Amino acid sequence: MSTPITVQYTINAPVEKVWKALTDKNEMKSWYFDIQDFVLEAGRKFNFFEPGGANKYHHQGEILEVIPNHKLKHSWAYPDFSEQKTVVTWELQPDNGQTLVKLTHEDIENFKDLGEGFARENFTEGWNTILGQSLKEYLEK
Repeated sequence: MSTPITVQYTINAPVEKVWKALTDKNEMKSWYFDIQDFVLEAGRKFNFFEPGGANKYHHQGEILEVIPNHKLKHSWAYPDFSEQKTVVTWELQPDNGQTLVKLTHEDIENFKDLGEGFARENFTEGWNTILGQSLKEYLEK
């Protein structure tokens, strides 16, 4: 059994504002990724590349579960490199006008054979940057 990556931060914003930032593709591109085909509906697939225009890593996800203002769960894959998938879950918990955001990335060992760029440490660092800096700064400005 594997140990998932878990990252959590408290953001000084109400849960509805955090949810909108997580699920509105126009807001996402300000702090996360530019995901043109993102539709908040279970079963919908979406695709994007890392920022910067290099288009080295095609990311693909499929929305698995949506509980408005509480949970967004989707697969995370690199179809150009592997058929393997992982699962990312975003959970929101209101806390006196603030929001505890918890991200869990499961099955990360599915990418272990894809090389150093897919190492657990890189994902951990990436999620900490995305939540602890990008999302937090975007919502608290």
